[in-house]
Amino acid sequence: MKNKHTPEIRFSGFTTGWEQRKLNELVTPVVREVPKPDRPYERISVRSHAKGTFHQKVDDPKTVSMDKLYVVKENDLLVNITFAWEHAIAVASKKDDGLLVSHRFPTYIIDKSDINFIRYSVSQEKFRKKMELISPGGAGRNRVLNKKDFVNLKIDAPTQIEEQAKIGKFFKKLDDIIDLHQHELTTLKQAKQGFLRKMFPKGLELVPEVRFSGFSGDWEYRKLGNHAEILTGGTPKTQMQEYWEPKEIPWMSSGEVNKKRLSSTDNMISKLGFEKSSARWVKKNSVLIALAGQGKTRGTVAINQIPLTTNQSIAAIVPKGELHYEFIFQSLEKRYNELRLISSGDGTRGGLNKQLVSDVEIISPSIEEQIKIGNFFKQFDNMIEIHQRELEVLKKAKEAFLQKMFV
Repeated sequence: MKNKHTPEIRFSGFTTGWEQRKLNELVTPVVREVPKPDRPYERISVRSHAKGTFHQKVDDPKTVSMDKLYVVKENDLLVNITFAWEHAIAVASKKDDGLLVSHRFPTYIIDKSDINFIRYSVSQEKFRKKMELISPGGAGRNRVLNKKDFVNLKIDAPTQIEEQAKIGKFFKKLDDIIDLHQHELTTLKQAKQGFLRKMFPKGLELVPEVRFSGFSGDWEYRKLGNHAEILTGGTPKTQMQEYWEPKEIPWMSSGEVNKKRLSSTDNMISKLGFEKSSARWVKKNSVLIALAGQGKTRGTVAINQIPLTTNQSIAAIVPKGELHYEFIFQSLEKRYNELRLISSGDGTRGGLNKQLVSDVEIISPSIEEQIKIGNFFKQFDNMIEIHQRELEVLKKAKEAFLQKMFV
């Protein structure tokens, strides 16, 4: 039965309506059965959330109960019947070619339609919902996809293979651009980490491996509490609406510290809220450290680029003459894992406190060299932020095009 609906955006020259077609009209099941190897081999699995494939090394084939396995070829459509409800579906890449899967990964040749069109059709949330409906059972591994129902799932597709190909090529090119930006972002982050290792002393050493010209001599240990003012704040009572309205004073919680450089906040309090709570004003260019928070929040650091007030889950480090805020920020960000280790308590309930932060020692050179080092890494952070924003824009654009170029 034809579906006369057409997407909002189409390539010029195509006007005929799209139609609903069963998956078995677009792909063909394939079985490439082989005996289980008697030596170590590599197998494929499919990530949930349509995130592609990954490989696992099987060192001892005796640990695998199946006697028969199946060969995967590049551009095969693979689905993990155990986690299909969680969108475990992918098109095999060149790296997957020739590797093995078990019977839990039915395989299909995309021979009756465009490969990339199918790739992007099955990666969408609406297709996940369809697979969830045909995966009866309880939670987790008890929810197994019905393979007969799977090939009867319907996909809205152009009647002309040429239109499928144009759509598939468009999104493949967009993904290639996204991958390039992601690679550039990863390279920048790795480069920064490499410079951090070389431009800060290692272990018990007092000089770094790489240094700006014109600077010499040993670095010194300086305790934060002796060279900076450590401030903590408080939160207005949430039940008192007048503490939050009108929105007059910028106020932040630990969840915003991961922004790294804060030019605005998501929250505001009233002047009354500030007066009636222990919230503290923090002047511009202080270093903020999350004392507590959910997930990996604790131990993250930021620089506030505007004056603001904070709550008790944040300590503000206001440097004095011998330490520079940008240098402190880079030093503490580099020591994120260490800061979490010195937290009081254990697990997610642990936390830093004002005294623990005061006791942290920073190994540092002269203030002039600190400024040079801080500005150098600030340039890295600016480039990383630009690439992150560009990547986010591209990903949002892709999602928008998926909505408008598919029925």
